[in-house]
Amino acid sequence: MILQGRRVALPPEPVVHRRFEEHAAATPDAVAVVHDGARLTYAELDAEANRFAHFLLARGHGRGAKVGICLDYSADLLVAVLGTLKAGAAYVPLDPAYPAARLALLAGRVPGLALIVASPATAGPVAAAGAEILAPERLSDRLDGLPATRPDTTVTGDDICYAVFTSGSTGTPKLAAVRHKGWFNLMNWLTAEYGLHSGSGNLVVSAFGFDLSQRSLMTPLFCGATQYLMASRNFDAMLAYRMLADHDIRIVHCASSTLYLLVDWETARGGDALARLDYVLFGGEPLKTERITAWARREGTTCTLLHQYGVAECTDVATSYDLSGHRGGDRGIAPVGRPAYNTAIHLVDEDLNPVAAGEPGEICISGTGVGAGYLGATGPESGKFTTVLVDGAPRGLYRTGDRGRVTDAGDLVVLGRIDSQVKVRGMRIDPADIERTLERLPGVREAAVVPGDRGTGEPELVAYLVRSPGGLDENGLRTGLLETLPRNMVPAHFVTIPRLPLSPHGKVDRTALAGAFRGRSAAPTTDGTTEGP
Repeated sequence: MILQGRRVALPPEPVVHRRFEEHAAATPDAVAVVHDGARLTYAELDAEANRFAHFLLARGHGRGAKVGICLDYSADLLVAVLGTLKAGAAYVPLDPAYPAARLALLAGRVPGLALIVASPATAGPVAAAGAEILAPERLSDRLDGLPATRPDTTVTGDDICYAVFTSGSTGTPKLAAVRHKGWFNLMNWLTAEYGLHSGSGNLVVSAFGFDLSQRSLMTPLFCGATQYLMASRNFDAMLAYRMLADHDIRIVHCASSTLYLLVDWETARGGDALARLDYVLFGGEPLKTERITAWARREGTTCTLLHQYGVAECTDVATSYDLSGHRGGDRGIAPVGRPAYNTAIHLVDEDLNPVAAGEPGEICISGTGVGAGYLGATGPESGKFTTVLVDGAPRGLYRTGDRGRVTDAGDLVVLGRIDSQVKVRGMRIDPADIERTLERLPGVREAAVVPGDRGTGEPELVAYLVRSPGGLDENGLRTGLLETLPRNMVPAHFVTIPRLPLSPHGKVDRTALAGAFRGRSAAPTTDGTTEGP
């Protein structure tokens, strides 16, 4: 089974920063970035990025070099990103929102790291990588004498533009490399398919290390719009919502869990800043439609919700679905739609043979967006980049490890991870199936199910619940689950917590939940569940 996206010709030089340069030449006085009250025009941002590119080239860090960037969101971050691209190098986001130990680990895993751009506030953890640390504050004097004109550097669509860390299914950080042509293709599709333009102001709400954040950073500059950056290292719902209300922002890219927080904030305060956006593009984790349905259907909500699917290894987004067309079905799972330009979705069995129409299979991605692999990787994970014969010709393919099927309407539905299944009492279980069932029970606002171990050596399922008033007690929860699930899929423990923890990327942090349960002494609550950490 293959879903083929529209085939669209790319320019001979599908290089992302060239489109930004075209806008800088055509509309030099347009505002490119707004941060903490300060504004930078396209001409000013272009000139600063050119100077930084000349600085890198003078030090021999041109085409093929890897430049780490460990900065909080600011104009300096965009200067470093664009300047690195203009020099022909690739940038590596080193997210200052990460714990220091994690950040040091990642910085040490970048092969051939040329240098790291970091401020005094962010440099500490990455210093152990051994690369030269450059602070924007100390660079200013050295850049002033360099040309503000575009450097004469050859950059092709096959060159790497950035590489982002992803743990994938193994938990070991891997550095997924993205090519210019894939990134250009993604932003060209977003711009053309959804009519983005110079008025499509964007607010970045996700952490810098997230693959989603790379297109969120660059798409407004690709279409000549204004990029708005929050003066906060971590996501702040109050600040984000205030910026939506105070500025002409039209677009937000985020993880599903971040969207829930924004919807909750708006609903509690009776506002409409989120509802009046042109688009929210979101995904990255299973969608809980009940968290957004009432808000999306209320009078006055004109925002189009685009439920998207993709992986870091294939330039972040492969498919998209307008949720206004969702009417339930397929076990309540919302589709993720149809492929982007020059992208194909393959559903295959274990031997990479296509499955029949309507049958589940592993989701594989081919096309322009398939990346350059894992930098410095030698393990079995590199085997996920492979080839498959289509009409007798080999085609590059990435095996996502996700399960999916195609609806009768021709939309992709993601059914869960192949490797997220856990074996409990000899049976394989997908926790996502239990979560969806729990969230349909009275009083369960959110649920996350993770395997736990109390030291017996036998895994047992633990359900973490965010409750609302008037819900079921533990016996009621078990009874409700048993109406649709087999007994071995009913969690052994139910833990009530005030909110699900989120990772810096805005996704539910299941590792934190599992770690909190391990060895914890649970205290009973009034509803018969146990109180969480």
